[in-house]
Amino acid sequence: MPEHGIGWIVPEWPAPATVRAGSTTRQGGVSHTPYDSLNLGDHVGDDSVAVATNRELVKKHRSLPADPVWLKQVHGVEVVDAGAVHGIPEADASFACHSGIVCAVMTADCLPVFLCDQGGSVVAIAHAGWRGLVDGVIEAVVMKMGVSAHKLLAWLGPAIGPAAFEVGNEVRDQFLAVDALAAKAFEPSSQGRWLADLYLLARQRLEKLGVNQVYGGHWCTFTDQARFYSYRRDGSTGRMASLIWLDPGR
Repeated sequence: MPEHGIGWIVPEWPAPATVRAGSTTRQGGVSHTPYDSLNLGDHVGDDSVAVATNRELVKKHRSLPADPVWLKQVHGVEVVDAGAVHGIPEADASFACHSGIVCAVMTADCLPVFLCDQGGSVVAIAHAGWRGLVDGVIEAVVMKMGVSAHKLLAWLGPAIGPAAFEVGNEVRDQFLAVDALAAKAFEPSSQGRWLADLYLLARQRLEKLGVNQVYGGHWCTFTDQARFYSYRRDGSTGRMASLIWLDPGR
């Protein structure tokens, strides 16, 4: 039953005690096929009552200090201050400098990038699909955090893995036009295309910025159907949420 089975992945990173974070899985909610069961996306065709129930289950069982600040994600590079928004802003990343504000992104193959500083004074999260990565969503959110990059920690949450994310020349070419080293993140596929490593692409961008403490990045949402939604695998499917906040109790 959902009362005892909320899927939740805790980041394995040396974040300060003030930082709380995690990613949901597809497990532990009330939605029916093909959104079974902990779908948190209200834009994918699922029953609105089920989505609202799932969001309340996450809030209750993860002891969230407030409702997450949801975004209208457009695969762009806009970053918002989660403590200053009204409504649902069109953006793909957010940050918070005050406790009790829950930054959130939703994914179903794209990469959630968690960020915090060593002092536990600011947190952020980015929705980084290939379009956002190539256009600089990680660079944009790091700049907005207002902390030297070498003082930041990053955790790469569940995304489509490098053995499953097949793309064409047009995707690879866009990355190489920005950074020739991105070639290391592409391997030829048996279909004459390319297998892209989102995790490595994100690591390269973070390293170039000076973010050297990077963790996570070993899941595959496409192949692990029991735990994760995957848009590329299923088409009509739900969304996981990745959440980060500063704990008001610490």
